[in-house]
Amino acid sequence: YICRLMLTCSEEFNGKPDSLFFNDGQRRIDFVLVYEDERRKETNKKGSNEKQRRKRQAYESNLMCDGLQLEATRSLLDDKLVFVKVHAPWEVLCTYAEIMHIKLPLKPNDLKTRSSAFDNFNWFTKVLQVDESIIKPEQEFFTAPFEKNRMNDFYIQDRDTFFNPATRSRIVYFILSRVNYQVVNNVKKFGINRLVSSGIYKAAFPLHDCNFSRQSEDLSCPNERYLLYREWAHPRSIYKKQPLDLIRKYYGEKIGIYFAWLGYYTQMLLLAAVVGVACFLYGYFNQNNCTWSKEVCDPNIGGKIIMCPQCDKLCSFWNLSITCESSKKLCIFDSFGTLVFAVFMGVWVTLFLEFWKRRQAELEYEWDTVELQQEEQARPEYEAQCTHVVINEITQEEERVPFTTWGKCIRITLCASAVFFWILLIIASVIGIIVYRLSVFIVFSAKLPKNLNGTDPIQKYLTPQTATSITASLISFIIIMILNTIYEKTDYENSLTMKMFLFQFVNYYSSCFYIAFFKGKFVGYPGDPVYWLGKYRNEECDPGGCLLELTTQLTIIMGGKAIWNNIQEVLLPWIMNLIGRCRTVSGAEMRTPRWEQDYHLQPMGKLGLFYEYLEMIIQFGFVTLFVASFPLAPLLALVNNILEIRVDAWKLTTQYRRMVPEKAQDIGAWQPIMQGIAILAVVTNAMIIAFTSDMIPRLVYYWSFSVPPYGDHPHNTMEGYINNTLSYYRVADFRGRENPYTGLGNYTTCRYRDFRNPPGHPQEYKHNIYYWHVIAAKLAFIIVMEHVIYSVKFIISYTIPDVSKSTKSKIKREKYLTQKLLRENHLKDMTKNIGVIVEKMVEVVDNNLRPKVD
Repeated sequence: YICRLMLTCSEEFNGKPDSLFFNDGQRRIDFVLVYEDERRKETNKKGSNEKQRRKRQAYESNLMCDGLQLEATRSLLDDKLVFVKVHAPWEVLCTYAEIMHIKLPLKPNDLKTRSSAFDNFNWFTKVLQVDESIIKPEQEFFTAPFEKNRMNDFYIQDRDTFFNPATRSRIVYFILSRVNYQVVNNVKKFGINRLVSSGIYKAAFPLHDCNFSRQSEDLSCPNERYLLYREWAHPRSIYKKQPLDLIRKYYGEKIGIYFAWLGYYTQMLLLAAVVGVACFLYGYFNQNNCTWSKEVCDPNIGGKIIMCPQCDKLCSFWNLSITCESSKKLCIFDSFGTLVFAVFMGVWVTLFLEFWKRRQAELEYEWDTVELQQEEQARPEYEAQCTHVVINEITQEEERVPFTTWGKCIRITLCASAVFFWILLIIASVIGIIVYRLSVFIVFSAKLPKNLNGTDPIQKYLTPQTATSITASLISFIIIMILNTIYEKTDYENSLTMKMFLFQFVNYYSSCFYIAFFKGKFVGYPGDPVYWLGKYRNEECDPGGCLLELTTQLTIIMGGKAIWNNIQEVLLPWIMNLIGRCRTVSGAEMRTPRWEQDYHLQPMGKLGLFYEYLEMIIQFGFVTLFVASFPLAPLLALVNNILEIRVDAWKLTTQYRRMVPEKAQDIGAWQPIMQGIAILAVVTNAMIIAFTSDMIPRLVYYWSFSVPPYGDHPHNTMEGYINNTLSYYRVADFRGRENPYTGLGNYTTCRYRDFRNPPGHPQEYKHNIYYWHVIAAKLAFIIVMEHVIYSVKFIISYTIPDVSKSTKSKIKREKYLTQKLLRENHLKDMTKNIGVIVEKMVEVVDNNLRPKVD
């Protein structure tokens, strides 16, 4: 009750709209709590409201007893809303800065700490740099963890600015997260997060320093939000480098390191995109020289090859030449450039990861997080769950833990079961898509024009295979986004990065893995096809393979995901804020204070940054895992990321409340996830080239059909390749439900894609010796490609150290100078204290000797 008397109440706001201070104009607002006054609610739940009010009063009283100062102000737009402004005095800041091991300035740093790799190219890069006259470089300091008993060692010129706003907010949030509001059965309930989630408070946030579109009327305001919007988030700054130091200063190291990583990833994508476009253009300009495509389109070759039906009853014989257009497109992607690009990307991903580690080490030094010491106390969310008392085996003292051993086993089992359920649901959706493909292929085969020569304009571009592939890819994308949205709503344990990534990995990549490695691989042959569930005949690929279909799937999912995410990130918060502003329109809107303006912005959420990382890591998987089938993937990712950086910047600076600044040394668990993807990408790309594309069979044919027993060509050639890849089947051998539609003529034989013995052979319809030679060549290619790329990756990783030599030297030099400075200050204090002691001793001696002399 005594602490409660310290709360300053004000029914009216008397300051300026951009004011960041209490009504006295002296005490800075470090945090804002918002609640709805129960006494003005139109509700019958009086008992519940009274309980909430008591909890809130107890919480605020405990905050003030911990030294925080509060001031309550009623809303100008909605008299039910009350804003509680929180201020941390100097003593509180010093106390908790020591508890949290916050590093603070000792002395200005006269060392040159910034990277100077482009100093010789300033004339070229100046247009890309942030204008230093607008965003001034931050002054560098030697720093050390704060200690109250050594306060004189620190560079304190002004107590009001020694702790910057981000540090002040972080300290206050630390206190807010640990102050209790109720004790039930000797168990404390505490933390602002639980109060907000239970509705006792509606929001809790630090303030933006000004309006994003104009500078503050307060001359002492640094206008950092305005500068970030102007030089970072505004579309006209899309070509400029990011002001990472200001981002870090305003939002904290955790946000800063994300944008630093995203910017570096985007820069590295530029090289991959250039090489990918070059490989694409190589295939595009050489598609007319593609011999096997010419044979498909040749009326005398492909025009005379009759293919076996690909489904039962309703499907007819069809002419190979109807796949002419798709074979031309396939030549663009299934070329020698694809092999070169797959090898290049295996090396590129290693270079990216290694050079990022070096860049990350530089940022750790520049942002002073090299020896980051986290708070000794556990996270408040973890503390709140600690209700069981156990004996620590080391200290032999009682301590609280969230679960017993049995409870932990149950929890792990439940979490694993939940993840397993969602993965099974995804697999079920993939099976559903496969069944859709099988069913719809029959429909398209029956409904589309049946012109054997493929001269019909619709049939020329819209074959049953193409129509099935495009519609199935669109449905697959829709299902992926629906499942993704539903899973994100289940908030339990979402902070476990690996669990969420596992779900997303299966959700986004399962359809691509199916097309790349399963479709068309287990189909049997026309007289003995393989059936799904005993009913649906397994899918077959085009005569040229499934590579083009995989490319279509990747294009739709990557492009659709990028468009959907950007629309969602831009429109959703903008519409929500627009609705909020429409509801609170009044004549006093332009005079609303800063805390009320920020309250009507959208909350970022504790997992907001997590989903930003997840989105980019999924994209990283598309760029690396299946790039052998789609060399334009890095280009799409590059364009998306250039927009993504500015969209995220715009969203943070204009549509969202300011997040609580957090410290971070690195990107956390995402680094090993990317390394795992990089290792897997070598295998997937090697297998795509070997089993999904037709490159290995073509190479075997090219090198082997000039020698017996395969052929007697006078030189290496690709002529006759299409005929070689198609086996014969006797139409009379069709039986039962495999009896094809025969309304377009009578044929004695038809062709199908495989390497099998012809009718009449002693081992008819069995795989021939050439099939096994091709399989051996594919396996040999995978082994050689994997070993070569893994060897190069190992050499690169060994050659490039994670921390550059210059950065190591700077870290050691600064550490030495900091220790020397602290030691010198300590010696000065000791000398000063010894001098005082000596003076007092001399004075005492003089006083004792003077009477004897007299």
